[in-house]
Amino acid sequence: MSDLPPLLLSRDRLFHGLTPNALAKHVRAGTLVRVRHGVYTDGPAWRGLKPWEQYRLRIEASAEAFEKPTVFARHSAASVWGIPTIGLNHPVQALTMKNDGGRSRCGVRRHFAASSGLAVVRREGLLVTSRVRTVLDLAAFTPFTEAVAPLDHVLRPDRTLRLAALNKEDLEAGIGSNFSAAAERRIKAVLGFADPLSGSAGESYSRSRIHVAGFVAPVLQQAIHDAAGLVGYTDFYWKQAKVVGEFDGVEKYIKPEFLNGRTPSQAVVEEKKRENRIRATGMNVVRWDWADLMEPGKLEGMLAAAGVPRRGTRSADFDAQKWP
Repeated sequence: MSDLPPLLLSRDRLFHGLTPNALAKHVRAGTLVRVRHGVYTDGPAWRGLKPWEQYRLRIEASAEAFEKPTVFARHSAASVWGIPTIGLNHPVQALTMKNDGGRSRCGVRRHFAASSGLAVVRREGLLVTSRVRTVLDLAAFTPFTEAVAPLDHVLRPDRTLRLAALNKEDLEAGIGSNFSAAAERRIKAVLGFADPLSGSAGESYSRSRIHVAGFVAPVLQQAIHDAAGLVGYTDFYWKQAKVVGEFDGVEKYIKPEFLNGRTPSQAVVEEKKRENRIRATGMNVVRWDWADLMEPGKLEGMLAAAGVPRRGTRSADFDAQKWP
């Protein structure tokens, strides 16, 4: 991320004419923020960053603080690769080649990884695990609902960073002998569920929550038509229940690639008109956002109230007339 504010290292303070007392004074005044021990950045610029941008700067600060080269992994590697993850309070994560169970020190959590078969890439001046290894690690060591978004993302081309899509065959081949049998099962469960039709991290997280809650799987990106023609494509669609589900991420109202030359207010008005056309076809539209997703049970309650059906249990899938 080239637009992140630069870092000031305490060991370089003399180049800037600063004493330890002067550094402390700037921190108290808020003109500087200590990102980690010995590493500072501009205070107003830091406070203007999104949480995930602050996290990315903490990774860079950790790399500057370590004397030896460090390989970043899991959520930290995902941040460098531009792969979305769920949650905002992850520690900086790196690898260690010492099989001592991993350890945390100075705000960095280290995880053991055998050097054999480990693919490491230099990206934006940092050493990180490869894209394949990064998403496999997340699938192996994070909850299913959080692991889906990274897998969905890499199955699509990343046009912003000009990265080609990965395919499931290459991802499965990357498992190799790098994971335990239990971790491999977790990876394959996420990999089998992953779908490049999910258009955002919010849609992916929603879909994983819908699945875990036991609802019937929705159709993704369903085209909806009315008498005037194509209304648009829905995030989620349940034909039997006549329910359309829409995740409202802020991106569609502020990012240029989603606005397509419109103002945010124009985008809101057009989205409302689109929803009205969908409702006029006899569909019930359920909308939710990140706040709804972060409130336990909120999404599940909304879908149940709209009549989205649950999956049947295996034990109920039989002909009652033939039961003795």
